[in-house]
Amino acid sequence: MLRNMMKLIPAVAVVVGIAWLSAAPAAYAQAYPVKPVRIVVTWPPGGSNDVVARVMAQRLTEALGQTFVVENRAGATGTIGAELVARSAPDGYTIMVNSATHIANAHTYKKLPYDTIRDFTGVMPLAVQIGMLVVHPSLPVKSVKELIALAKSQPDQIAWASTGTGSYTWLTMELLLQMTGAKMLEVNYKGGGPATIALASGEVQVFFVGIGSLTAALPAQRVRPLGVASDKRLKQFPDIPTISESVPGYELTAWIGSFVPSATPRAIVERLNAEFRKALEHPDVSRILSAQTLDPMPMTPDEFAQRLKTDYDKYEKIIRATGARAE
Repeated sequence: MLRNMMKLIPAVAVVVGIAWLSAAPAAYAQAYPVKPVRIVVTWPPGGSNDVVARVMAQRLTEALGQTFVVENRAGATGTIGAELVARSAPDGYTIMVNSATHIANAHTYKKLPYDTIRDFTGVMPLAVQIGMLVVHPSLPVKSVKELIALAKSQPDQIAWASTGTGSYTWLTMELLLQMTGAKMLEVNYKGGGPATIALASGEVQVFFVGIGSLTAALPAQRVRPLGVASDKRLKQFPDIPTISESVPGYELTAWIGSFVPSATPRAIVERLNAEFRKALEHPDVSRILSAQTLDPMPMTPDEFAQRLKTDYDKYEKIIRATGARAE
C-alpha cells in the first residue's frame, strides 16, 4: 500500500502544480497593486491627456489604497513617453496615457523605436476627444466660413498652432485644409497646453484644440470658438456650431486611452480595465470630465483592440493624403 501511495505522489504534485499556476495570475491581479503605480502622460501638463490622467490617478489612489503618480514625458508627438513605456517592465506598474496620435504616429514617422500595435496592449479608452476650432479675438472672423475666406485671400499668412505631425490637433486642422483648399502657416508646439497659451497671447491666430485644453481660456474669452469637430453640436456648448455646418462631411473625433507594455499579464490588464471602468462611473470623475467635453468611453480590452485596428487604417488614409512625414 505504501508503494502505491508513493507512486501517486508525483501525479498529485503535477495536479497541484497546474492548479497553482492557473490560480497564480488571478491571485496576483487580485493583490495588485502592492506598490505605487506610474502613469506616464506623453504630453505636457495642461492638455486633455494630462487632465484625464490626473483625474483618474486621484480616483484610483483613493479606491485602491496605493499611489498612482502622474509623470509627464512629453516630446516628439508623444513618442518619447511611448518608448519609455514600451521598454518598461510588463507588470502593471507603468501605464501610458496617450491620445489617438499614438496610432497616427505609426504613419507619420519613418521609423519608431517601438511597434505601435505589437509593443502595447490597450487597456481602455478613457475619454472621447473632441476638437474645437478657436481663434485669437484679434482675428476678424466669427465663423468657419469667414476664417476659410480670409485664409484663401491671404495664403499662408494666418498662423495655426500644431502639436506635431500626426497629433489630433494636426489631423483636425489638416483635414479642414484638405476639404476647403485653404492654406495657413503651421507653427509647432509640444502640446495642447503650450499651444493654447501661445494662441491666447496672440503668438498664433488659429488652433484646432482638444476642448479639455480650453478650461481657462474659454470662460475668460481669451479665445473665440468657431466650431467643433463632432458630427453633432455638444450639449456643453449648444451655441457653437459643428464644422460640418459650414464644411459638409467634416467630422473627426478621437480618444484618450490607457496602455501597458504588451507582455503585461492578461489578468492585470483586465483588473486595470475593471478599475478604470469603476473610476469613470464615479460621479465626481464623470462630472469633471463631462464639464470639459471629455465624456467617458469605457470598452473592454478586446473592443479597444478592434478600435485601434480601425483607427490605424483611418488615420493612414488621412496622413497619406497630406504626404506629411515626421523625422
